[in-house]
Amino acid sequence: MNSNWLGRFLSIALIASPLLLSSCQTPAPEATAPEAAPEATTAASPTAPTEMLTVKVNPSWLLQGDNAPITLAIEKGYFAAEGLDVVIERGYGSAKTITDVAAGAVDIGFGDMYSMIEFNAKNPNDPVVAVAVPYNRSPFAIAALNTSNIGDPKALQGKKLGAPAGDAPRKLWPVFAEQVGIPADSVEWVTMEPKLRETFLVKGDVDAVSGFSTSILPALTKAGKQDSDTTMFYYNDYGLDLYGNAIVVKKAFLEANPDLVRGFLRAYFKGMQDTIKDPAAGLASVMKAGDSLMDEASEKQRLQIALERLWITPEVESQGLGGVDPARFEETIAQVAEVFEVTPPPISEVFDDSYLPPVAERGLPLAGDRKPLQ
Repeated sequence: MNSNWLGRFLSIALIASPLLLSSCQTPAPEATAPEAAPEATTAASPTAPTEMLTVKVNPSWLLQGDNAPITLAIEKGYFAAEGLDVVIERGYGSAKTITDVAAGAVDIGFGDMYSMIEFNAKNPNDPVVAVAVPYNRSPFAIAALNTSNIGDPKALQGKKLGAPAGDAPRKLWPVFAEQVGIPADSVEWVTMEPKLRETFLVKGDVDAVSGFSTSILPALTKAGKQDSDTTMFYYNDYGLDLYGNAIVVKKAFLEANPDLVRGFLRAYFKGMQDTIKDPAAGLASVMKAGDSLMDEASEKQRLQIALERLWITPEVESQGLGGVDPARFEETIAQVAEVFEVTPPPISEVFDDSYLPPVAERGLPLAGDRKPLQ
C-alpha cells in the first residue's frame, strides 16, 4: 500500500471530525491545511494538546487487520487528544522495522524484540528499546499442508523448508529444531521472495514454510486452502515461548520525548481495548483506512488470529495488555542470544515498561463485553 496515499486518506477523513484535529499527514486541500506540525523530537506540551506533533509509525508491514488498534485510535481521536498527528508508514518486515526506527526513518515501530537484541549488540551507539508488547504470543510458525504427512515437527527432518532470507522464524530455526529434538542442519532451506512463499508450498516446491501465521494462513486461504488443510507448528507451543511484536523506539528519541511516547501508548491501548470489545468495528476502520487492493476476508482472518492466539492469553488476563512476565522473557532472551551469538542483555536494556499506562487503564475488557468477529 502506498503510505502517502494512506496518509492523505486518513487526514481528509479526520478533518471532517468535530475535533478538527489531524491524525495523519498534512491534509489536502492546501487551503484548509493546518500549520506545519513541529518536529516529533520536541516533546508535547501537556497543557496544549492542540499543538499537534507529527509521529511516523511503522506497523511492520502493509496496513493489515491486526493493525486495527492504530486505525481505530486515529478514527476515534485518541491520538489527537494526546496532541499526536499519527502518520502510518508501511513497513518491510518486523526485523527491518528495527533498523528503520534506529535510523530515524520512523519514530515508532512495531518490531521484533529478538531481532532488536541482535541489532543492539551490533550497534551499541544507536540502541532501540521496547516500551510495550501488545502481541503477548508470537505468530512465528512452520506450516505444512496435510498432504505432506508432516504431523509432527520431528517429521520435518530431511525436508525442504522455504522462507525469505531475512525471515525471523527462519533465523530462529536452530532454537526450534533443538527444542523439538532434530539437528538444525537436517533440513534444506529454499529461499524465495515473501510474496511467493505460499505459492512454493502449494505447488509442492517445498514441504513446509516458516513465517508469521498472520501472513501464511490468509495467503493459503486465497489459494483455495482451508485452515483444516494446514498443520501449523507454532514456536510458542514447542519450548520457544516468544513474545510477538513490540512497540519500539530509538532510545535517544525516548529520552527526548517521554510524554509523546506515554501519550501514544495511552491512545494505542484505548484503540486495542475497543478493538477487542468490537472487532468488527476495528476491521471496518482498517478497511476504511486502506486502499482498494485490501481483501476484507484476509484482513478479517488476520484479526481473528490476533484475537485468538496473539493478544488474549491467560498472562494478559492477569497482567493487562502490553506488559511481560520477567521470567518468561528472560528465558526467551537467553534462547535467542545463543543463536545470535551475543551476550544475553538484561531485561532493562530490552524493555522499559515505565512508559506504559497503569495496569488499571490497560486491562482486557471483560469477556462478557467482547463481541465476536462475525
